[in-house]
Amino acid sequence: MGNSASHSPLLSSDRNAAPRQMVSASMRTASGPTHYGRALYLAINVAILIFLLAPIAIVVVFALNPTPFIQFPPVGVSLRWFEKFFASRDFMHALGFSLQIALLTTVSATVLGASAALALARGNLPGTRLIVATMLSPLMLPAILTGLALFQTYVLLDVGRPTWGLVAGHTLVTLPYVVRTTLAVLHNFDLRLEEAARNLGASPLRTFFEVTLPLIKPGVLAGAIFAFIVSFDQFPVSLFLVSPGNETLPVTLFNYLKFDLDGTIGAASVVSIVLAFVVVVGLDRTVGLRSYVKL
Repeated sequence: MGNSASHSPLLSSDRNAAPRQMVSASMRTASGPTHYGRALYLAINVAILIFLLAPIAIVVVFALNPTPFIQFPPVGVSLRWFEKFFASRDFMHALGFSLQIALLTTVSATVLGASAALALARGNLPGTRLIVATMLSPLMLPAILTGLALFQTYVLLDVGRPTWGLVAGHTLVTLPYVVRTTLAVLHNFDLRLEEAARNLGASPLRTFFEVTLPLIKPGVLAGAIFAFIVSFDQFPVSLFLVSPGNETLPVTLFNYLKFDLDGTIGAASVVSIVLAFVVVVGLDRTVGLRSYVKL
């Protein structure tokens, strides 16, 4: 009896150890596919990032290469093409004009797009889906067709190619970005917050500026950023609507490529990329975009 009693704890421990080993073995076999799945997911994301960033890297190498053509490996680093770009009166005028058009387009597209999104989300308008599809249609149409249609319209109206016509064309192709991002924020908007403000005596205008606008600000700012970047780099619409002497930077680069090809094109492209980055960082510093983004 004593011996059987002394061996019973060992037998019970062996019985408990067997299920543990089976569970650990099953966990190892289950973690194997999960590990390979994560590795595959990481590899795909790295490949996508390389695919997206490789053109930017090539442009930077082209801009810093002392030779007037792309050469790998680079023979050195030079800022001669940046000096040529900033010393060119045509490029500087085009850069300033592009910034002016982009800022005017951003303001007009943001005001019109946010107002339209509010009307579509709150107005209970008949045919809302058709209106939204119509306002988003410039995203589905080739921009060159939009530019050609606007050019023919201006010719029929006999207004020439004024600056406001160029701003109107850029606003047309950037408006969908503001509408879409603002509608996305308004989709989850809690109307009880506005009702509470109205019940506390706030006027409709004060309710909008102190309750509604701060809550939809992420969507509005995101649309404004898209509007600025798309307008600044817009080529097809600008090609039809610019006038001689008032050409945007993409059109000036296009005309430059007709007669010469050197690192100045890469330098101008790097400047455009840096400007877009500065706009995003500037908004993050002044408005605080990170407070609205949950990674």
